[in-house]
Amino acid sequence: MRSNARRITLGLVLGLVFVAAPLGTASAASPAFRLSIAHTVHGCHVWMTAKVLGSSTRITVKRGTRLEIRALCPMDFDFTQTAGPRLALGHRRTLRGTTRTIVFPRRGLYRLTARNVQKPAEVGLQTLGPDSVLTLAVVVR
Repeated sequence: MRSNARRITLGLVLGLVFVAAPLGTASAASPAFRLSIAHTVHGCHVWMTAKVLGSSTRITVKRGTRLEIRALCPMDFDFTQTAGPRLALGHRRTLRGTTRTIVFPRRGLYRLTARNVQKPAEVGLQTLGPDSVLTLAVVVR
């Protein structure tokens, strides 16, 4: 009787280990893509990675990728999703110096915009021309 109970318990424990291990591995291995919003004199701000991408850019990522957007510009930004499967964006506003994280759980084409909330002069910046509305297209494969 004790022997059967031990076998059943061992079987259940091993079964849980085999089920839980892949789930933990998948969530820990989700890739991250980092973008920044930086101030420029012409157009006020641009998307950046290690290089300047401009006010409109397109990236391709894997399903499950975490997109981390850091607002390096001394302005606050409002984010809006304009296309694609619905995302959990959280609060619309991203404050200067903070990072917004967006996870892309499904394949598809997502489009986002980021608009600065303040005028450049309000935060002591000078710019040439109109302020850019940042647009981002994310292709998830």
